[in-house]
Amino acid sequence: MKISIITATYNSSENIGLCLRSIISQSYTNIEHIIIDGNSNDNTLEKIKNYPYKPFKIISEKDDGIYEALNKGIKYATGDIVGFLHSDDFFANSKVIENIAQTFKNNNFIDAVYGDLEYISQKNITKTIRKWKSSPFKLKLLKKGWMPPHPTLYIKRNVFNSCGGFDTNLKISADYMFILKMFSQPNFNSKYIPQVFIKMRTGGISNKSLIKIILKSKEDWIALRKNHFGFLNSFKVLIFKNISKFAQFF
Repeated sequence: MKISIITATYNSSENIGLCLRSIISQSYTNIEHIIIDGNSNDNTLEKIKNYPYKPFKIISEKDDGIYEALNKGIKYATGDIVGFLHSDDFFANSKVIENIAQTFKNNNFIDAVYGDLEYISQKNITKTIRKWKSSPFKLKLLKKGWMPPHPTLYIKRNVFNSCGGFDTNLKISADYMFILKMFSQPNFNSKYIPQVFIKMRTGGISNKSLIKIILKSKEDWIALRKNHFGFLNSFKVLIFKNISKFAQFF
């Protein structure tokens, strides 16, 4: 079973080394790593090309944001399973991909696997700021603002094809839109592994400023309405979704 890992980069020279090392360290070796670079103007590409590891494919060209880059990566992916490792993130341990692959092999009927995520300090990667602990999926959870930690999601490639990838009209919440669409499918099956998959640095685009938080809420609203959540239900989901984040700090 081949697993495609897509990494979107843009001026990521400071952290790309740890991202690459965490892929190299994986005990599972049937990995196809695709790097989609947004035409970086620092030394990101030099660091990648000089690293003692060669990704399957590197594409560097101007794009219209991370979701266009991820869609491009999906287009080039040939693996049975597709997941993402962002340039600022890294795997929690060397067994993550092996555990994901084994779960798919043991459960032929499932479409996706996901786990837990830890937000870590930008300056001290050993310091955990928040813990995003997920749970087994039930359809009713979507009405409570639930979503799996999207960087931990590994999905069968044909599911991406059937759901149409990420909506690039959304700049922050396209992953939430995709998750709502995918997890709402009547025959969709997933498996939760109660283990930390990803260490993610704080300071992502969705919470950099008040303006970004407002934009994210607006895009979440669009995602909910496009996925047939009623006006009142969409309002409730947004409240639950934001309140649920407080528990991640304890």
